Amino acid sequence: MITGRYELSTLIGQGGMGQVWTAYDQRLDRRVAVKLLRPDKVAGQEADELRRRFVRECRVTAQVDHPGLVTVHDAGSEGEELFLVMQYVDGADLADHLAEHDPYPWQWTVSVAAQLCAVLSAVHAVPIIHRDLKPRNVMVKQDGTVTVLDLGVASVMDTDTTRLTHTGSPIGSPAYMAPEQAMGGAVGPYTDLYALGVLIHELLSGNVPFTGSTALGVLHRHLYEPPVPVRRLRPEVPESLEALVLRLLSKDPQHRPSSAQETYEQLLPLLPARGMPTGSPLDPTRPFLRPHAPWPDRARIPAPQPSAAPDPAPAADKPDVAGAVDEVKRLLGEGRITQAVDILGAILPAAAAQHGEHSPVVRTLRKQYAATLMDDGQYRRALPELRRLADERATEAGQADPQALRFRYDSAQCLEQLGEPAAALAEYRSLLPYFENQYVGGDPELSLDVRRRIGHLLLALGDRGAAHETLGRLLLDVERLRGPGHPLAGEVRRTLQWLGQVRG
Repeated sequence: MITGRYELSTLIGQGGMGQVWTAYDQRLDRRVAVKLLRPDKVAGQEADELRRRFVRECRVTAQVDHPGLVTVHDAGSEGEELFLVMQYVDGADLADHLAEHDPYPWQWTVSVAAQLCAVLSAVHAVPIIHRDLKPRNVMVKQDGTVTVLDLGVASVMDTDTTRLTHTGSPIGSPAYMAPEQAMGGAVGPYTDLYALGVLIHELLSGNVPFTGSTALGVLHRHLYEPPVPVRRLRPEVPESLEALVLRLLSKDPQHRPSSAQETYEQLLPLLPARGMPTGSPLDPTRPFLRPHAPWPDRARIPAPQPSAAPDPAPAADKPDVAGAVDEVKRLLGEGRITQAVDILGAILPAAAAQHGEHSPVVRTLRKQYAATLMDDGQYRRALPELRRLADERATEAGQADPQALRFRYDSAQCLEQLGEPAAALAEYRSLLPYFENQYVGGDPELSLDVRRRIGHLLLALGDRGAAHETLGRLLLDVERLRGPGHPLAGEVRRTLQWLGQVRG
């Protein structure tokens, strides 16, 4: 029994870090699926930190609204285990489905891939990166619709760099792992698109494009060997589908399709003929005319922002800014971040009207708003707030002001999370001279962190030579300043060892 509510019934899946059970929700009288994870199975991470990130990722995941994602009902910890309560999906996972229908009809492959593009488009708009897309994490339901599992769980287990378990195996699935993810580089939407290419190749050919007797051997082939074009194995596959698979499997992320939306558009001509919807909101014909299509340009639609300050209200109608601030503090203390974000966004225009746009009160609220958005994983909304704060502070106190630099550093983190490695790399590089310059109040700790992030972003952009040089110099400095036993030294050393092995 989990939390006195979920009664475990049947073990339906088991791996190195956890189990999946069918269970019974006693309170709501329904069947659910419960995933149990063991933090002590992950090397190099503190259990309490993993628990905190797990709950945060589950909360962010639960906010993604798409019919192709398994619904998250509950999450938390029970003793030594983390638990995730999900919708029970009646169907077969895609690996079993492929085994039962080998060879898989290419029309089925296109239909599955198009549905996955719609899911990834919604996920990447948050932004969340799945990190472990593979047939075992995709369910085919009785009505033929596809549901994606484990969103956010891989992110908890694998942040910043490729973590190793106690057995020395990389977390994730090497057969589906993009080169930048295998090398510990920054991941983005392009990483999931590579995994999608592997999955499509497997459905069409009956096997993944790269195999080997060891995980390192598989990753080496991902990095250096071209995939076999699927038409050599199945000539009836359309040429356009083969070309798309080869693009998705590009070693360089910049050569892959720009988004899941673009990938869907290339699959669309291969789907059964449908009409185009009018584009009007709430068009009830849309699910029939264009099944499972992602919303056009959804990722580029800005999230609601606080509106411009209205005219001052009469004194009797003035909002209670101080009371709202106290409420936000209480909500944050209880971990109710999403509600705190809503209150801060709503109170900012009123506070600006009451105290002035550039008053200390409003500036403090904006800082809290940006920080809370970042903590809630809403990087797309946090980025313009952080840029505004950075520009205002730099105008007042100069470009080298520590607070202005910190806002820019947080902006670079948002760019990294949003899957814009080139922009993030440029921002980190422009910040580094300030953090290294002791005469303008440099920050040695931030300097080391920025150099680490630069190395990982170079890996993500495919420049392994520059990444090796950057991380090699970083390792020497960390060992000199912090000692060879420092955690950062160990992390960088593992990445360099991995990079050296694969290069060799």
